[in-house]
Amino acid sequence: MQPPPTVLAVIPARGGSKGVPAKNLAEVGGIPLVARAVRAALGAPEVTDVVVTTDDGAIAEAARTAAADLRAAHRLHCVERPAAIAGDTATSEAAVLHALDVYEAERARTVDVVLLVQCTSPFVSREDIDGVARAVAHEDADTAVTVAPFHGFVWRDGHAVEESTYGVNHDKSVRPRRQDRPQDYLETGAAYAMDAAGFRIHRHRFFGHTALVPTDPARVLEIDDPHDLARARALAPLLDPSPLPSLADVDAVVLDFDGTQTDDRVMVDSEGRETVAVHRGDGLGIAALRKAGVPLLILSTEQNPVVAARARKLQIPVLHGIDRKDEALKRWCDEQSIAPDRVLYVGNDVNDLPCFSLAGWPVAVASAHDSVRAAARAVTTTPGGYGAIREIAAWLLGPTLTTTSSPSVPTK
Repeated sequence: MQPPPTVLAVIPARGGSKGVPAKNLAEVGGIPLVARAVRAALGAPEVTDVVVTTDDGAIAEAARTAAADLRAAHRLHCVERPAAIAGDTATSEAAVLHALDVYEAERARTVDVVLLVQCTSPFVSREDIDGVARAVAHEDADTAVTVAPFHGFVWRDGHAVEESTYGVNHDKSVRPRRQDRPQDYLETGAAYAMDAAGFRIHRHRFFGHTALVPTDPARVLEIDDPHDLARARALAPLLDPSPLPSLADVDAVVLDFDGTQTDDRVMVDSEGRETVAVHRGDGLGIAALRKAGVPLLILSTEQNPVVAARARKLQIPVLHGIDRKDEALKRWCDEQSIAPDRVLYVGNDVNDLPCFSLAGWPVAVASAHDSVRAAARAVTTTPGGYGAIREIAAWLLGPTLTTTSSPSVPTK
């Protein structure tokens, strides 16, 4: 049986930058750019080891800290880049070749596939990195690059030709529909893979057969100037994966009711009686949390007795018909001797926002109002009323509680 190929991810991260001073240490989503690249590369299953090549001690330290946080310090290697290949005119290929030489000499190990991963692409994912690595390591590609589907009409201002402006990828006299045009791809600049032996010969990131590895166009952003950095920081809350809490982070779970444990619909019969639909999976998740000894509370502004009936069924306390949910939450925390910053609060609408400000772990269900999702520290993948609470229980108690589809049942 053949041993798995050695795949080395190289991250060039020099200290100097004219467009953005100390660019590779600039934070996006609270994490330095070099650390974001290290995390993505170390998280890619195809990658054996990661090398950060830099001329800056602070960058090397940030990279080591990121690897230590992932308990993968043994897989990260920082290579001091010589001054000759650390200036503005130095190519990324030169830095990768030098890092490759140093790694193979120090590790006495031959690299099969070498990757170039760019710090300046803050939203490069481990899936992107795995995709280019796999194309070269296991498929028939000599090189690979991340690309994004592109449908734009490209124009060029050509002063040296008879017509001053012209279409690069289209004839301006013809305007075909999008579905009638060939698919174009935009190089993202995030991740490249090369057969290591071929790279030593060609000394360039493209040679032989190049595989195109599509990625999400929404994640394509290269940081070259302060405006790019500002955009990246604005996008980070939307594009970064939400951090998920564990039981070690939480001392209590407080649940809104309508729209969180239900799908926010109310069924009214001819007598004016209201019923709602709940999810059996949520009941299982709440039972598991209760069994694990996690204090639980349902906190709702809704006065309908259906809320209390559901709480009795779940065997957990309830406060409903509450006008100021944040004040009620604070009182309950005081009575239970629980610090609010150790509370996981689950909500879906704007009346939950005051509690979001109080709780340490504000969580929105997938169907929550946009303003609530934006204020949340984590967001479920499941909508309210369809197993979102069970999903949260799985975060806290482990994968045995993975959300499954169960029928909803009406509660009077």
